[in-house]
Amino acid sequence: MTRHGEVLLKVDDLTVEFDTPQGPVRAVDGVSWQVRAGETLAILGESGSGKSVSTQALTGILEMPPGRIVSGTAQYRGADLIAMTVKERRKIVGDRITMVFQDSLSALNPVQSVGTQIAECYRVHRGLSKQDALRRAAEMLDQVRIPAAAKRVRDYPHEFSGGMRQRVMLAMALALDPDVLIADEPTTALDVTVQAQILELIAELQAERDMGVVLITHDLGVVSDVADNVVVMYAGQVVERASTAAALEYPVHPYTEGLLGSMPSADLKGQELPTIPGVPPSLRAIPSGCAFRTRCPIAIDDCAAAVPPLLRVAPGRDAACIRRPSIAAKEAV
Repeated sequence: MTRHGEVLLKVDDLTVEFDTPQGPVRAVDGVSWQVRAGETLAILGESGSGKSVSTQALTGILEMPPGRIVSGTAQYRGADLIAMTVKERRKIVGDRITMVFQDSLSALNPVQSVGTQIAECYRVHRGLSKQDALRRAAEMLDQVRIPAAAKRVRDYPHEFSGGMRQRVMLAMALALDPDVLIADEPTTALDVTVQAQILELIAELQAERDMGVVLITHDLGVVSDVADNVVVMYAGQVVERASTAAALEYPVHPYTEGLLGSMPSADLKGQELPTIPGVPPSLRAIPSGCAFRTRCPIAIDDCAAAVPPLLRVAPGRDAACIRRPSIAAKEAV
């Protein structure tokens, strides 16, 4: 029985590398985070920051090789997913921990009805008959607000809109009542109205089931709407970790500050949006010291000396910046 607030999934010091012709490339470097029952954790960052790789590694869907987990643990209710055999992990991933991806058309099988694909979850993991599994599949489609679910269970993926396909993916992910849902950019390809509907639906179902949700996104607007806590990643590392309210109101790391400053707002109507100068570094050539220093407005020579550790800057808040080792230090810079 899950208790509200119980730590369901805890990732500690996860490091992932990829073998390339030019040598190993470190895509995730010492990442740690946790998600509790009833909580939404957002993992935020630009493309290439390591957000998706970290969750793919712990769930076992990362292609290995060329990927390789160098170190770290990922504990689900105290059992390390990374140390498990493939067979042991499959009993958890797909059942107690499930995923929703951004490209529903690629994730769904085009030659099987959506009902058959959802029903497969019940047949494989719960041993239901084909008839009972299809009935449960229709019930799940109804739960994710697909109209005429009993009829549409026979339809194929191409017969649904992008937003409806994403609801089908959500139905499949939630069919077995998982403890943790990992949603990897689940609304990226959808228009703003449909995005809001999908996020609202996830929040409603989470409240009903007391799930932990890990939301991977590059969109601060999404984070502000639904997340309780946020982990900000840059060049494979965590640079800030805080409650969403604290991070949005008073970002400490200059990268988080830059992301917040780049958000559209009514105050900027008719003006060019501010941007963070430069581009994220290639993982093959990450700058020495702080990876963000080449784009940072407050960088000094000392920022190149060593990778800044993730330190407690205030109660419940961590940041990796030598210029801002505390909340008070931000005011002095």
